[in-house]
This record gives sequence, C-alpha cells and structure tokens, in this order.
Amino acid sequence: MSSAPDGSVISRDSPRPDLLAFEIRHKISKADIEWMSSLTDEAMQSLDKIDMLIIMSNYEGSDLGATFDGYAASVKARSVAHIRRYVVVGAPTFAKTMINLSGFVMPVETKTFDLEDEAAAWAWLARDLSAAD
Repeated sequence: MSSAPDGSVISRDSPRPDLLAFEIRHKISKADIEWMSSLTDEAMQSLDKIDMLIIMSNYEGSDLGATFDGYAASVKARSVAHIRRYVVVGAPTFAKTMINLSGFVMPVETKTFDLEDEAAAWAWLARDLSAAD
C-alpha cells in the first residue's frame, strides 16, 4: 500500500496489475487527486484496459483545487477509453446514483456496493469477464 501526499487516498494492494484499487479516507486534496490521477494515467499508458475499485471508507468531499484540477480532469476524460469496469464501495447516495446511471451511457461497466459489502465488490471484479451477472 502506498499513500498520497496528504494521506486522503491510499493505493490498496491488488491481485492483478490491471486492477487499480484506491481507498478514500477523508477530504481529498489537490495533491492527492493528482497522485491518484498519475497512478491511473501510468496504468492506462501501459495497459489497454484496466478495472478500477474505489473504496470510500470515510469520504468527506474534495477541496476546491481537487475538484477542478486540470490534470485529474484530463485523466478522467481519457479513462473512458481504458476503464473496463468501475466499482465504487461506500459511495454517498448521490454519487451511487450517478455512477449507476453512467453505466448506461458510457462504455464502462459500473457497479456500486455498500461499505459493508467490500468483499462482494472484490469478488465481482474477480469474476470471469465473459460471465453474466
């Protein structure tokens, strides 16, 4: 596990290189969103497709600088072509709705889980990509 500069985000250990897993521990700073974006950017440059797991164990929002960070926005825009599955655990209700709706309009498979169902999220990501839900 590694941690972002201000510690609001940590990189969680993953069983495979094409699965990025991050845990949000409190309010996201500009430095931390840039750190998270750089790891995502590196993965997208070296792998054609990746899966992403975000665990919001104690999400407290984002600093204004993090919300409008240009580098993070560019990585997010490019991620649509590289992210195969995007899973969020513990998302607030408004975010959960947006994540689930985005799966209908974007070529990314999305799914949300409640915080107590983190193990189910990992299991869902471990399933065979050709398997149906």
